[in-house]
Amino acid sequence: MATKSLKYCTGFVAVLIVITIIQYGNSNPLMDLSVHTSVGEIKASYKKAVSSCMFLRRLPILLALNRATITCLFGLCHFTRKVSSKITRSKMLHAAKRVHLNQWINAAGVRSRCYSVNAPTTKLFINGQFVESKATEWIDLHNPATNEVVTRVPKSTQTEMEDAVAAAKDAFKSWSKTSILTRQQLMFKFQNVIKANMKELAKNITLEQGKTLMDAEGDVLRGLQVVEHCCSVTSLQLGETLPGIAKDMDTHSYKIPLGVCAGITPFNFPAMIPLWMFPMALVCGNTYVIKPSERDPGACMMLVEMLQDCGAPKGVVNVIHGSHDSVNFICDNPDIRAISFVGSDQAGKYIYERGSKHGKRVQCNMGAKNHGVIMPDANKENTLNQLVGAAFGAAGQRCMALTTAVFVGDAKKWIPDLIDRAQKLKVNAGHEPDADLGPVISPQSKQRILDLVESGKQQGAKILLDGRDVKVPGYEKGNFVGPTILADVKPSMTCYTEEIFGPVLVTMEVDTMDDAVNLINSNPYGNGTAIFTTNGATARKFTQDIDVGQVGVNVPIPVPLPMFSFTGSRGSFMGDTNFYGKAGVNFYTQTKTVTQMWREQDATDTKAAVSMPVFR
Repeated sequence: MATKSLKYCTGFVAVLIVITIIQYGNSNPLMDLSVHTSVGEIKASYKKAVSSCMFLRRLPILLALNRATITCLFGLCHFTRKVSSKITRSKMLHAAKRVHLNQWINAAGVRSRCYSVNAPTTKLFINGQFVESKATEWIDLHNPATNEVVTRVPKSTQTEMEDAVAAAKDAFKSWSKTSILTRQQLMFKFQNVIKANMKELAKNITLEQGKTLMDAEGDVLRGLQVVEHCCSVTSLQLGETLPGIAKDMDTHSYKIPLGVCAGITPFNFPAMIPLWMFPMALVCGNTYVIKPSERDPGACMMLVEMLQDCGAPKGVVNVIHGSHDSVNFICDNPDIRAISFVGSDQAGKYIYERGSKHGKRVQCNMGAKNHGVIMPDANKENTLNQLVGAAFGAAGQRCMALTTAVFVGDAKKWIPDLIDRAQKLKVNAGHEPDADLGPVISPQSKQRILDLVESGKQQGAKILLDGRDVKVPGYEKGNFVGPTILADVKPSMTCYTEEIFGPVLVTMEVDTMDDAVNLINSNPYGNGTAIFTTNGATARKFTQDIDVGQVGVNVPIPVPLPMFSFTGSRGSFMGDTNFYGKAGVNFYTQTKTVTQMWREQDATDTKAAVSMPVFR
């Protein structure tokens, strides 16, 4: 009996050591041991150990245990406590910064229904239910500030993706016939729920994507504005009627939904871009399959969960996960009628060509190289502040970031002041209150940014502000790049021809505004541009001559509000119809025209008309 008790007691000590190792192996202490995969074994061992300890207290025979053995056991327990204490103390500087991070992680919806309870994995959403994937391949999702694994995202199986489309196809039968007022009411409820949960959504975005909390709230807000615009669908979908177009004849046209539509979203706006897509599609009567970025799907999953709680019917929105295989599935599936995509050039061109080949309607927002033209007569203080915010906000990871500053004439004298403002920006983990910009999405992204900066240096550019070696205490493993400014950049340099997608501002100098216009129009991208001036005639000429889809005058990031449309052009967009606004309604609908003839008396024609009908 003593031997058995000794065995269990030793097992209890081993459990303590295992827990210590687990805590040491995870830089975040275990906040909820129940989520650990070994919880069952640990609990069983613990119960046996407690039972053994009670037995020890009751049976005097155990006093016969070898004193050295007992001393060894207590010494081992003491050693375990001591090691655990040292580990805790040695990590206090790092853990202290993570304490409140862990607190708001729990409040951020990370433990919502879209995440598994017993393991850190993300679920699918099919036919109104969160579903555990049976995938054999998984993608680790890391917190960009720490590079610790937050969750594992499945690569959906073929069967799971087919189930998602089948659910959407079946739901379309009734949803397309649901009254437009009922669909509108769903959007009214949805926008209220988003408002109420904006901070929770922002926390999830910061956790998975890395951007600052303030920027994350802006991410949600700009998407919310599209949902609010969807509430005006009764006006957006008004048809056209012309009664009496010919004798006894009337014609009217109206918009009808397409069917099952799909969206493929990028990592940089995990809330805004999904909200560009499925709300507009749904309110027009379509059903949806969305594949959020595998790097940060949490916000999209939370939004779909909120929509479901608002009363959306089963199957109207479905979520799959993955990378190449899921994209190919969306492009090839014959039941998917339209695809919306936002992301890189390479992926956008591929999706447009493959989807179009299968007869789908496709819209693709892709890369950009956005220029800001600074005239000498501009408001200096406002212009410099706008430049810094537009270039380095969101760590430069937005397709409308102002990445190239073109100084006209004497405006180049402002560059030292620009550097001074940029180097005052605070680089930190996104949840830290003093952070102006957070990390970039991944170590690979960081390395690509560093390589492009180095290529600029090797090709003759000057590094006026170098943020490549920025250090963030407590987050040494984060993907941080500080504000970086390059000068003397030429149009042939790689750092100019490629989209850097990081906190890097390229500066160029020209003599006249016409030179600036020629430079911008020679660039293959056409997403956005801006001019800073106090001269109305200069601004008017610029807006007329520039060949870019979205132009700002003293507005550095001219993204239109949703009553207009996102109108990137040239190399930044593929497709015929843009995102949201009236263009968005047109993308997610097709026009049906009905011509009717009603005569009061029987036909008076003496024979059949075989020639082309001519209405009079």
